[in-house]
Amino acid sequence: MDIVYRGARVVDGDGGPGFVADVGVDEGRIAEIADAGTLSGRRRIDADGLVLAPGFVDMHAHSDLQLLAEPDHTAKVSQGVTLEVIGQDGLSYAPVDDGTLETLRAQLAGWNDDPPGFDWNWRSVAEYLDRLDTGIATNAAYLVPQGTLRLLCAGYDDRPVTEDELNRMREVLADSLAEGAFGMSSGLTYTPGMYADTAELAALCEVVASSGGYYSPHHRSYGAGALAAYEEMIEVSRTSGCPLHLAHATMNFGVNAGKAGELLAMLDAALDTGCAITLDTYPYLPGSTSLHALLPSWAMAGGVTATLERLRDPAQRQRIRQVLEIEGSDGCHGVAVEWDAIEINGVREPGNAHLVGRSVAESAQAAGAQPTEFYFDVLISEQLGASCLMHVGHEDNVRAIMRHRTHTAGSDGLLVGARPHPRAWGTFPRYLGHYVRELGVLGLEECVRNMTSRPADRLGLTDRGRVREGHVADLVLFDPGTVRDTATFDEPRQQAVGIPHVLVNGVPVIDDGNRTDALPGQALRKTR
Repeated sequence: MDIVYRGARVVDGDGGPGFVADVGVDEGRIAEIADAGTLSGRRRIDADGLVLAPGFVDMHAHSDLQLLAEPDHTAKVSQGVTLEVIGQDGLSYAPVDDGTLETLRAQLAGWNDDPPGFDWNWRSVAEYLDRLDTGIATNAAYLVPQGTLRLLCAGYDDRPVTEDELNRMREVLADSLAEGAFGMSSGLTYTPGMYADTAELAALCEVVASSGGYYSPHHRSYGAGALAAYEEMIEVSRTSGCPLHLAHATMNFGVNAGKAGELLAMLDAALDTGCAITLDTYPYLPGSTSLHALLPSWAMAGGVTATLERLRDPAQRQRIRQVLEIEGSDGCHGVAVEWDAIEINGVREPGNAHLVGRSVAESAQAAGAQPTEFYFDVLISEQLGASCLMHVGHEDNVRAIMRHRTHTAGSDGLLVGARPHPRAWGTFPRYLGHYVRELGVLGLEECVRNMTSRPADRLGLTDRGRVREGHVADLVLFDPGTVRDTATFDEPRQQAVGIPHVLVNGVPVIDDGNRTDALPGQALRKTR
């Protein structure tokens, strides 16, 4: 055998008690699980006192470009992540045509950067997956982004789609699913996907259901109206027959303090009537997104150029300011923006570097400006390319939701910018260190299950997500007594400790705590 882990505490992903065993890996798969001290191989790793678990699945990743642009990808593999689900929040780069791609590159620069000289040599989902197969660090599963689909087939206007446009969307969606996508995502606080009504979403989800896929929405509000937004997604699932996976299922902003129980009761009632629902969360309070995402949806109609024109128009600025400050923008989840809670954490213009790490309110005060007007000026100077942290979470909600019976883990991590959210580097060790070992919110076996077999089951993967003979050798070896995240909001690009070994498809990507140069990841393709 290629590698033998001797005397590991195997936590196999199914949620049952761990057991001590030798685990042998050969030709990329788990070849044998045997009594401790009985197996031998070309390489032996003494795992006494360490936990051997399936590789972790990041159910909500934003590595769509960085997997290719920065293939080292230490942020994820050093956490034990061996599979990422990308194409999230309704916005990514396939399927596209030339014009759609140009629009998305500008709109998503705050999420993913727009690397100079990057080769955009794909347009379809099949071509994008083929590009990933040229060499990536983790495995990747792709969701068809509904906002991208709407942009491609119906443009950037705030209106219902026509029957012909909807039929075209369904056709392109069906083709993309047949090419290997695992389902569809939405970003219903992001344009243009948020222009879709419930019936349009259900019509698309019928196509997803027929392919055996699932629907993963970032729904219409995580603030005011959050419970109604969750209920809409449950209704879409019920109407279409499509399994539902709720992206970063949080209850944020002051209006939702202490309301996690209401959400969980709603989910349990739907589950008990036969709905197929799972969810993911990240173990932090602040959220992170593009700075322009706070704008009302009508202000973003037409794309980046049209948005910038509105921001330069004094009358339009006043109208937008009224919505942001008084009425509550749909882009800001229906609540009036609190500028002291919005921290700029990434810019593209060197002249704006001094804004990073400071709230909009703080920077506006230093500049002698009114905060909303200052915000507009930053968006213009950045060509909408800045990102932000939103300090809007509640610890009691975070803990309650991660205990739910359908919970999985998702980092929602943006990897670019001067100070990206530390969840990009710390989500999985933070679960194991802070919420398992230090707080006892989750048991070790249940936490591993949340990060391995449950997401694999949602994806329909029958040979990943568990330590079983014959399964693909996506494995992580960690020390349950020391594993922890070290990434902070001030120093976010810090590697976790206590994770000495990670295999992707049987190949070491973390070896004795160090990143190897291996790129063994693959684009996984959904089969019916």
